[in-house]
Amino acid sequence: MKPATEELIRRLGGLMPQTALVLGSGLGSLVESVVMPVRVPYRDLPGFPEGGVSGHAGEVVAGSIAGMPVLILSGRVHYYEKGDPAAMRLPLEVLRALGIKQVILTNAAGSLQEDMPPGSVMMISDHINWSGMNPLIGEPSDKRFVGMTSAYDHDLRTRFRTIAGQTDVKLHEGVYMWFSGPSFETPAEIRAARQLGADAVGMSTVPEVILCRFLGLDCIAFSVVTNYGAGMSVQGVGGGELSHAETKEMAPRGGEMLGRLIAAFFEKQAART
Repeated sequence: MKPATEELIRRLGGLMPQTALVLGSGLGSLVESVVMPVRVPYRDLPGFPEGGVSGHAGEVVAGSIAGMPVLILSGRVHYYEKGDPAAMRLPLEVLRALGIKQVILTNAAGSLQEDMPPGSVMMISDHINWSGMNPLIGEPSDKRFVGMTSAYDHDLRTRFRTIAGQTDVKLHEGVYMWFSGPSFETPAEIRAARQLGADAVGMSTVPEVILCRFLGLDCIAFSVVTNYGAGMSVQGVGGGELSHAETKEMAPRGGEMLGRLIAAFFEKQAART
């Protein structure tokens, strides 16, 4: 962790952000709102995992949004790439070492609710770890027993709820269920997920939320809906076979709305300082 932290400190040139973003598939366009960006490929940071998923840039982007410093992890490594649920532990540890206090996580997800179509944005209120994997397996200290009752920070969710109302962005809220991937869910699994109370499904984020809580980082997470769950057909939408190409195509649509929310969040942050 130390070499990567030292390299980032050197590259950032005195920039000291307290908020970081982690971008999911197809959401790389959010970095376009960063002013005077500094870009550092993951391969230049010792120990940083390099993912192999198209739609993930694999770089740190630092700069400012609305005058507030920010650091973005443009791309993540997923459990299904290496079979390691703790693949994002070192990057998150580096964020904490840099002085990051709060992390905004994003992902592309499938909707399980008929009134939450592709292009929607859902703020995650809770999650179901359907995969059964946990990034803290093997952690030797008692810190591994992390409470998850308030995994998604209540204050941050309240602030984003208010911002959505002020910016006229329809913001859904719901429960995200983590499947391991990389294959998409079956129609039977989607039916089960709906019965268990999930509102969206995806292949990321949950391990990072667990790690954020373990590291003492406040976090909030958003899903950009790219499709309906397998087997769902709503007014002629969905029902066909799912694909990663569809994810990359649809994510920027909801990403534009999410970008507006995040920009407004930083404007509010600036006003509070």
